[in-house]
Amino acid sequence: MLGRLNHVAIAVKDAEKAAKIYGAAFGAEISKAVPLPEHGVTTVFVTLPNTKIEFIEPLGDTSPIAKFLDRNADGGIHHVCYEVADIVASRDILIGEGARVLGDGEPKIGAHGKPVLFLHPKDFSGALVEIEQA
Repeated sequence: MLGRLNHVAIAVKDAEKAAKIYGAAFGAEISKAVPLPEHGVTTVFVTLPNTKIEFIEPLGDTSPIAKFLDRNADGGIHHVCYEVADIVASRDILIGEGARVLGDGEPKIGAHGKPVLFLHPKDFSGALVEIEQA
């Protein structure tokens, strides 16, 4: 059911600035900034040989990332994202095992144009988990 680690997301005040050092220091591929109004964030991805780092910055004052940065002014790891073959089947299995899906429980389109869901951190040892259809 659980696939590869797709990315680790880091909440920051300025995603392009945060990602820049990865390109300059390590020669990593850096994406353009992409606003995702439905999620309240702007994302920049750093592509590594085995996964990606997603820098997320708030898109507006009501962004959940703005609240995260209020509590963590220097930013920090926000979530980890795992790939799954079938997001609806995975959701149903996870719910059956007692995991809580955030939001309305229906997948939304994420930064890669694929369906995603977020799972409550209290059910995953304090880590906010995103699953993304592979």
